[in-house]
Amino acid sequence: MHEYVESFVTEDEKLAAARERGQELGCTPIGPSGGAALRFLASALAARAVVEIGTGAGTSGLWLLRGMAADGVLTSIDVEPEHQCAARQAFTEAGFPPSRYRLIMGHALDVLPRLTDGGYDLVFVDAAKPEYPRYLETGGRLLRPGGVIAFDNALWGGKVADPTVMDPGTAALREVGTMVRDDETLIPLMLPLGDGLLLALRTS
Repeated sequence: MHEYVESFVTEDEKLAAARERGQELGCTPIGPSGGAALRFLASALAARAVVEIGTGAGTSGLWLLRGMAADGVLTSIDVEPEHQCAARQAFTEAGFPPSRYRLIMGHALDVLPRLTDGGYDLVFVDAAKPEYPRYLETGGRLLRPGGVIAFDNALWGGKVADPTVMDPGTAALREVGTMVRDDETLIPLMLPLGDGLLLALRTS
């Protein structure tokens, strides 16, 4: 069943090239089903302003850009210049002009406070797992009412569901799931796509 879900929406050569570059750089991209979910979300939200925490080689960025409004701008943050170089190549090859995205090199927890509160439709997180709870705090305030924050790797190979696994990354993923579920200003959803996609919609 997992293989069927992952192959339900196929990736074209531009996405395949970005995925291959990401694997070569050691930044594992979101899976095809998770990417398709990002495009679906961006389209359903008619997203014009999106923040991505963890640029990687541009795979998730391509999915997001393809779902966003034609004049939408993707803001993508990463600490690795090599990753952002690969992402820029992916976006250019896919036909997206530089006006559709801005790549910010730096630590997301330093960059996010400089972005506009309530100014974004969608925030996607795929970066350092131990920092996920702080990404919820700093990234969540960027959302407009009705905006969505999404966390990749929310199941972490099944480790999150195993209470005996307590390494820092797994513990942080478990914590952010609890935070989302218990926050009365958020509507939570866990999608078992790929390695898990945790969603939270801001109601106010």
